[in-house]
Amino acid sequence: MRLFAAVLPPAEVLGHLDGALEAVRCGTGSSGAGEALRWSPPEARHLTVAFYGDVPEGYLRDVADELAGIAARRAPFDLALRGAGTFDRRTLWIGCAGDAAALARLTREAVAVGRDLLGRSDDRVRSRAHLTVARVGGRARTRPDRWSTTRRGAGGNGGTGGHGGTGGHDGADDPAGVGSLARALAVYRGPTWRVDELVLVSSELGAGPSGHARHEIVRRFALAAVAG
Repeated sequence: MRLFAAVLPPAEVLGHLDGALEAVRCGTGSSGAGEALRWSPPEARHLTVAFYGDVPEGYLRDVADELAGIAARRAPFDLALRGAGTFDRRTLWIGCAGDAAALARLTREAVAVGRDLLGRSDDRVRSRAHLTVARVGGRARTRPDRWSTTRRGAGGNGGTGGHGGTGGHDGADDPAGVGSLARALAVYRGPTWRVDELVLVSSELGAGPSGHARHEIVRRFALAAVAG
């Protein structure tokens, strides 16, 4: 069973984001911008906290018990979706603002479960929380660039940061319009929500709508500690 731990934004937060994405797709003014992208279904959008890969059935309860213990020690905290960026000019993501320290602690402990219990290290970048909304599909591949980000008003940083930013790329370097969409979403600010649970999710590749992965919640763990 392919598993990961995640924080799920509520329906109203995802609905707000979907409205912004639709407005940007219609208003980029760039010929073909977004047409070569595979957009993730709103119900599949999440903030990955730790990825565990294929976990034998016999370890499922152990993973769940460890995550339950982590959640019980953590108090609820506030997050908001904010800003946007790209990975390798192939993946469009939405950033995160709010109590980044609380999310980072949750992430470190959840990642440690995979390392200590399963002997697997989650080497993906978890230092900057993000929610993936689209990926370049088919032949519309772009020149590699490790990390690009266009964010304003998140974490006290304005403008463009990361490796190279999304500004300054022309259509030849950005045939799928990923950079244009990220720039248009740079000022996005979603509503704040209270994160009060961690979820363990199973993922079956290619089993969802339009070839996307099918995600099913295996367990929910309430963040139960009292703040302060």
